[in-house]
Amino acid sequence: MNIVSPYFEVETPLNKEYAYKLIEKAGRTAYKSENLITEDSSEVFIKKIVSLGHESVLEHFYITVRIICDRGVSHELVRHRIASYTQESTRYCNYSKGKFGGELTFIKPYFWSSDSEKYEIWLKTMEYIESSYLKLIELGATPQEARAILPNSLKTEIVTTMNIRSWRNFFKLRAVKTAHPQMREIAIPILNHFKKELPYLFDLVLDI
Repeated sequence: MNIVSPYFEVETPLNKEYAYKLIEKAGRTAYKSENLITEDSSEVFIKKIVSLGHESVLEHFYITVRIICDRGVSHELVRHRIASYTQESTRYCNYSKGKFGGELTFIKPYFWSSDSEKYEIWLKTMEYIESSYLKLIELGATPQEARAILPNSLKTEIVTTMNIRSWRNFFKLRAVKTAHPQMREIAIPILNHFKKELPYLFDLVLDI
C-alpha cells in the first residue's frame, strides 16, 4: 500500500510575456486600439481590464494542470465549467498489475495527524480494502467489478484544462475557508503557483 500527499504538475508552459500579449491583442479588438500596443503595454492593459471585471477577455488563454488528489476531491473538481477533464479510470486500471506496483495508492487525509487514533482507523481500513481488492482480482474479478469497493481516499490523476476566467472562478470557490479542506490543500498551492508565474491575472483573485 502506498500513501501520498496531493500534488500537481502544470502542463502548459506559463510564458508570462506570451500570455499577456495574447490577451491584450484579443482584448484591444473590442476597442480597435491595437495601435496602442507597445513592448510593455500588456501588463497595464490586463491590470485595468481585471480591475474593471471584463473577464471574458481572459478566456483566450488556457492552462492545463495534472492534479493528483483523492477521488472524493476529484468529484468536486469536475463540477466546474467551462473545463476539460481526463481522469485515471478505475474501470480500466488494474492495480494488481506491475505498472501500479501491485498496490493501491491512497491520499493521506489532511485533517488527521499520523499519530491519531482516527488516522489509525483510516489506515487499517485502507489496508483491508487493498487486500480485498487484490483478492477479488485474484478470484477473476475485472477491474470494473473490483472497483466497487474502492474508497474516496483512492489516489487519482485528473488532467484539467480551464481558461483563465474559469480558473479564477475555481479559486474563488475552492481556495476559500469554506471549501472542503482537502480541496483547499490542492487549490491553494496551484493558485500560489499561478500568482507567481502570471501576476495580474491571479494576484487579485483573493487573499488567502
